[in-house]
Parts: sequence; C-alpha cells; structure tokens
Amino acid sequence: MSKEMSEGAREFRAARDLLLQHREDQEAAHREFTWPRPERFNWALDHFDHVAATRPDRTALWLVEEDGTEVHHTYRQLSERSNHVANWLIGQGVHPGDRIMLMLGNQVELWETLLAAIKLGAVVCPTPTNLSEGDLVDRLDRGDVAHVVCSPADTERFEHLSGHWTRICVGYMDGWLSYPDSEHAGLDFTQPHPTSPDDPLLLYFTSGTSARPKLVTHTQSSYPIGHLSTMYWLGLQPGDVHLNVSAPGWAKHAYSSVFAPWNAEATVLVVKQDRFDPAALLDAVVRCGADSLCAPPTAWRMLLQADPGAWKVGLREVVSAGEPLNPEIVERIREAWGLTVRDGFGQTETTLLIGNGPGQEVVAGSVGRPMPGYDIVLLDPETEEVADSGQICVDLANEPVGAMRGYSDSPERTREVTRLGLYRTGDFATRDSRGYITYIGRSDDVFKASDYRISPFELESVLVEHEYVTEAAVVPSPDSLRLSVAKAYVALAEGVAPDAETARAVLEYARGRLSPYKRVRRLEFTTLPKTASGKIRRVQLRQAEAERGTVTDGTRNAREFWEEDLPGLRD
Repeated sequence: MSKEMSEGAREFRAARDLLLQHREDQEAAHREFTWPRPERFNWALDHFDHVAATRPDRTALWLVEEDGTEVHHTYRQLSERSNHVANWLIGQGVHPGDRIMLMLGNQVELWETLLAAIKLGAVVCPTPTNLSEGDLVDRLDRGDVAHVVCSPADTERFEHLSGHWTRICVGYMDGWLSYPDSEHAGLDFTQPHPTSPDDPLLLYFTSGTSARPKLVTHTQSSYPIGHLSTMYWLGLQPGDVHLNVSAPGWAKHAYSSVFAPWNAEATVLVVKQDRFDPAALLDAVVRCGADSLCAPPTAWRMLLQADPGAWKVGLREVVSAGEPLNPEIVERIREAWGLTVRDGFGQTETTLLIGNGPGQEVVAGSVGRPMPGYDIVLLDPETEEVADSGQICVDLANEPVGAMRGYSDSPERTREVTRLGLYRTGDFATRDSRGYITYIGRSDDVFKASDYRISPFELESVLVEHEYVTEAAVVPSPDSLRLSVAKAYVALAEGVAPDAETARAVLEYARGRLSPYKRVRRLEFTTLPKTASGKIRRVQLRQAEAERGTVTDGTRNAREFWEEDLPGLRD
C-alpha cells in the first residue's frame, strides 16, 4: 500500500512536527507555531491514509472489552474499512453535506463511520447513547438529520419517532439497513466531490449545563487541524498508547479519542466499562503499557479512592479536562505516581485553548497558559476592556483554525459571541504576572454575596477535599440580610449519614479554609442533577433556590442545614 503525500498533508505535517519539536517548551511553541491553512485538505484521505501507507501495522485503535478480551485495529485496517463504508454509504443514498446521526458506543464501527464520513464529505452529528427521548427528538429535528447509524439495542428507540431518515443498524434488524453489508463494498474510494477545508464536518449539541443545548458547527479543518493544539497539550508522540476516559457523543471524545492522538500517529486505547471501575481501568493501564491518561476530575477522584499507588503504572503524561481540576487531586496523584496531573481548558466550540503543557511548571489551581495557535484575553464584564480578571475570550484576529464556524441554528447568537473580533467563552478567570490563568467559573455560575464576587469552583474545591464529600455544587441562596449567601448541594460518600453532625463537620472544615466572605452558610445533602455528559446542572439548583425565595419562617428542605441550625458555628 503506497500513498504519495499531498501538498495539504505536507503543510499539516510541518506544523505538527514543529509542535513535537517544542513539546516541552510551551513558550517557543506558542511563539513559532502558525496554523496550516491548506487550500485542499481532507484529514482522513490526506493524513490518516498516509499514516496507514507508511505505518500500516501500527495499532490505531485498541479496544479492551468488559471481559478483558482485546482487539487491535491497525491504521491500514481502519483506512481500508472506512473506504468500504464510504462506498457503501454512497450506495445507500448518503450524499456530501448530508447529516448523519452517529449514536454508537465505543465500538470500532464508530471510528470507521467517522472516517468514512470525512472522506465523502458528510456531516456527522455525534450522539450519546444515554439521551432521553425528548433530547433525541430535538436532535433529529433541529439537527435536520438525514441518516441514523445506531446499534441493534437502540433501534427500538426510533421506532415510534417520525422522520424520513435512512435507518442503518450496526448489526441486523428488520426494517434497517445492515452495516455489515459494507464489507462487500469496493475498496478503492473516489470522492463524489472534493471536500474543502471550510466544508461542515461535525454538528455538536453542547451539554446544556445552563441553557438549551446549542448547535456547534465544525469544519473539515477546525477539528481535524485544530486539534493540533490538543495534541500538544496531551504531550503525545508517534507510537504512544493514549487512554482517554470519555463517552462517545461529546466533543471530549473527538478531542482525545480521535483527532489529537491520530494527529500524533499514536494509538487510541479504549477500556470499555458500563460503570466506571477504577481498579479495572488501572489494571488495563499497566497491562497495555499506556503512556498517557486523560480523565475528567470525577474519574480522578474515583481513581484516588482505589489507592492508585498500588499500581506500578508506566504513564508519562496524565491530564484532566471537562471540568475544573481540584488541587488536592494533583497533590495526591503526585504522591502516588510521582506525576503531575496537568489541567486543560477547551470547549465544544473550540479545541484546547489553555493548558499546562508537558514539562512546564504547574501553578497550583491554574489551568495553565494559552495553547499554540491561540491568543487569549480576559475581558472585564462591565467595561469590556482587557484586564487581569474577566471573561475568557479568544482573539480572532489571526483566525485560529480550531474555532467553530458558528451556531448553525442561531446566526444572532454567533454574532453576539464573536463581536468585536473576540470569541466570548462565557467562562471567567484571572491571569497572573507570568501569564498563568486560573479558572473562576461560568458567567452564569459566578454570583455575589454581601457584594463580594463568589466563584463556586473555589468553594467546591474545598468541600470535596473532605472525606465525607464526593461531589458538591455551590449556588446563591436568597437571604434577607446579604441578598444571597453561598449554599452547597453535597453528594456524600457511601455510608455517611446525611445528618446534622455530618453537616457540622463539613461546614467546620470549609470555615477553616475559606475567607469569611466566601463562607458556605447553607448545605443540603442530595443527588446532584447532571447533563447527559455528566456535568453538574447548577442552573437547576439555582432555579430551585430562586423559586423558593427568601425564607423567613425557619422552614428547611429535607436534609438541609443552615449555619444557625448548628450552635457554635455562627459568629
């Protein structure tokens, strides 16, 4: 198998190699890197297939099943299978620009279909398998879906839904086209129409933590090329084995289980688990010789409960993204493995924007510095001037490739978030004299208590350090004297009683570590509401407090405690 490198691939490769050269010098990488902007570039055909031609036997995808069995898929195998699938999809009426709902778990057909769609120019709408029926209907409707690809187990979820979409089953079901038939399609693939780097490729629905999910459009270049920044942050090198803990359907999966590792010519390792099992995951890390591990803070907290020091891991890079990283996690993993968990910040609308790159000094609590290819400014929310504290914004002057095309169903929202040449993330942070950025929270989450600005994340970071607490969400609670006070909704560790003594212990712990004006004054034990992607829906908790209003008659919710209920706590 041979394939001559295209001009677009050479431009892409040169930019990538510069980042690999400066993998432990973030300042040099940021200074010297410029985005490749090839006139013609199809990532699957020009990059992935070239790797398949030059490194045909390198494992591209390594799937570890629940029962411990493993399957390796090489770059050559995935290149050839995606050709089969692309040709077969065209035969089933899939045209360039058509929108495909891809609702699969971590199975090889997900990666095959994505590669095939890139090659033929279709638009993929990645969809989690755990959506409610209402969310599914919303995506089919607002996403203008023309084709659905799902597993046999999920076909029944579509049986009573109206719509004229092609039904494709990764298996065999009556009334559905059978994906396995693609094995009989031709191996040689020719594009129906050449794709442009600006053609749409991905349509993502955001997780909807604070509002109705938005429809984010990415192009044939914005995620494939844009994730060079993510590759840099991960610290991946050719031949690495990279394990990412993330569910398909969300942008984080594309970040770390598709584009970033394959940009580096690395191996994507997937450990399939219906329920997260820290011990089984660490067993796989050791057995498979993983070089890199990326997991959200929730997974890191669960790993800590499994005593990670008991495993002799061979990891070189450990990173976290998805939600802010608590400093305690960093310290405890360092004690266990001698490795520093590096935080990173990105959005569905972008690739990795800010991070602690490999080999860099990590400032406790900081999310790091801007990634190569991105210039970041903080905008004061009142004056709209650049400041040391404010909303995280991406300077669009150099047209960073990794930024979205826009919100497909709302040109007005797109114009609003990109006005004055800045993409406004909706997240707030501070920046120190050395350029390190510390995350504060979403604009909707930050609130005032007694005229002081409160960062929920800062308070939550202290609360989750307590042994009784597994998760916490802080929101404003109406108060007749202070206008609002900080209230924590807390999920307790297994076996801990949700009673007054537990509340006293948690509040006393927080009081000893927070300034008086940041004090958590109310606490309620509960199960935290979450989005389908696992992020806490603080908006739901804020709404509950707002609707309840100021309490003056001493009533309490079940399992709710105020500082005045606990003698000795109040000043």
